Amino acid sequence: MPSHRLRLFSLFGFDVHVDASWVLLAVLVAWTLATSVFPTVTPELSPATHWVMGIVASLGLFLSIIFHEMAHSLVARRYGIAIRGITLFIFGGVAELEREPDSARGELFMAAAGPLASLALAAALFLLFRIVDPIEGLDAAAGVIWYLGLMNGMLALFNLVPAFPLDGGRMLRAALWAWRGDLVLATRIAAAAGNVFAAILIVFGVLGILSGNFVGGVWRLLIGLFLHGAAQSSLEETLARRLLGGTEVGQVMTPSPIAVEPGVAIDQFIDGYVYRYHHRSFPVVRHGALVGSMGTEQAAAVDRAAWPQTPVAEVMRPCTPDDVVTPRTDALAALAQMRRAGRARLFVVEGGRLVGILSLRDMLQLLSVRRELTAEA
Repeated sequence: MPSHRLRLFSLFGFDVHVDASWVLLAVLVAWTLATSVFPTVTPELSPATHWVMGIVASLGLFLSIIFHEMAHSLVARRYGIAIRGITLFIFGGVAELEREPDSARGELFMAAAGPLASLALAAALFLLFRIVDPIEGLDAAAGVIWYLGLMNGMLALFNLVPAFPLDGGRMLRAALWAWRGDLVLATRIAAAAGNVFAAILIVFGVLGILSGNFVGGVWRLLIGLFLHGAAQSSLEETLARRLLGGTEVGQVMTPSPIAVEPGVAIDQFIDGYVYRYHHRSFPVVRHGALVGSMGTEQAAAVDRAAWPQTPVAEVMRPCTPDDVVTPRTDALAALAQMRRAGRARLFVVEGGRLVGILSLRDMLQLLSVRRELTAEA
């Protein structure tokens, strides 16, 4: 999932972010359009005009992908699925679902919404092109509209390929899910189709590079590698949902964790906790109540000579709701919270008191054990 991102605006209640990688894509698209595509389509226009057209078309592509992902998000909301936001990155865009749909019907409609929206937008743009193209003096506008219509059509068709996690692959999974009644089996088959398509892209990418089409070959190669990784990741997430379903945090957490009092000096914290228990961070509690967390990162920010006089309370990191769960929190919800907040550990609190720690490592170990037991059964 994209990590270095910037929030741009909110639309229909959804936060729209742009990943740093999108900037690279926008520059590449604008450069390609200004130097290769538009000079061929509108040779009578100046290079400066071609650059303006390239920049405007890049922004139009940006809005087109948001339109595509917004369609997914609105249908997901219709089926009661919360959306954390929409993020654009170098390979397109993604609507960040809090969870997967509960039914094959919901999966099908949500997956189909994006390509249908792109096809509708492509049709509208080509109709607008037919109106604008004959008008003298609007050659630049007609060229940009033509390009955006073409790209929206290609976006829709590419996403309709039945290869998970593309929209077509999700539609395939929905059909298999409805037919066999087994989400995991449907995901395995759809992910296998995704891996086959990814392998085809990788092969054609390598052949393209070897034949001299370096840019096109690299893009096919990168997209193929990305789809392969995304297919595997989606399959793993589906398996995790099945294996962790119904499990509460209290069943997985480490109870009675080692905690630090706020008055402990930093040098005592390093010697008595970090070197003794070999953890990088610890919860900070006052009379049993969680007040923050203290780690080697906070200690390193303080001059070593001041460690004996500096209590943990002065440099600890206060806890936020993203750091805390209860023993009755669903394990899947806790896993989603870890992913959303970028945490590897969560503090388990009941009645304001620290009762345990939930670590990603413990969750993965439980998944591994349950997967082995399921396979043996």
